Amino acid sequence: MAQLQLPVFPKGVTQLSADLGVSCRDGKVNYFYGTLPVFTHDAKDVKSFRLFMSQLYLEGKIKQTEVARVFGVSAISLKRAVKLYEQEGPGGFWRPQPVRGPSVLTPEILRQAQAQLDQGQTLTAVAAQLEVKRDTLQKALRAGRLVVPIKKKKKVLPPVLRMPV
Repeated sequence: MAQLQLPVFPKGVTQLSADLGVSCRDGKVNYFYGTLPVFTHDAKDVKSFRLFMSQLYLEGKIKQTEVARVFGVSAISLKRAVKLYEQEGPGGFWRPQPVRGPSVLTPEILRQAQAQLDQGQTLTAVAAQLEVKRDTLQKALRAGRLVVPIKKKKKVLPPVLRMPV
């Protein structure tokens, strides 16, 4: 006759399922299968958390509701992590996020805008000629991608007092 194993967890462990538990101590999150620790990561390591939750969910060991209840994670967040794991595997959690390239201020537009600013045209005039919003050019100025040349001021010397001859 088979003997049942009672779900025995160490003190301070929150149950995720009948077999799995989790505890957070000293900035480390520890996952337990009964009394056996199976995975550990830093409390701030979101990527490892998403990886492990995806693995547990895909193996059928946890439910979305349990993750939401214990960790306060939304169901859609878990679904996105699971989709990423299915499509790219564990390495997908550590790949750099894709960034969009410039859609309006391409290198050619920036070059043209800088040339016109160097000629002394106003920002509004440059924006109108290049068919770009003025705010977009202002943002590029703040970011340092464009530079408005400083107008040289003519030095005005004080009038010299004329002495009668």
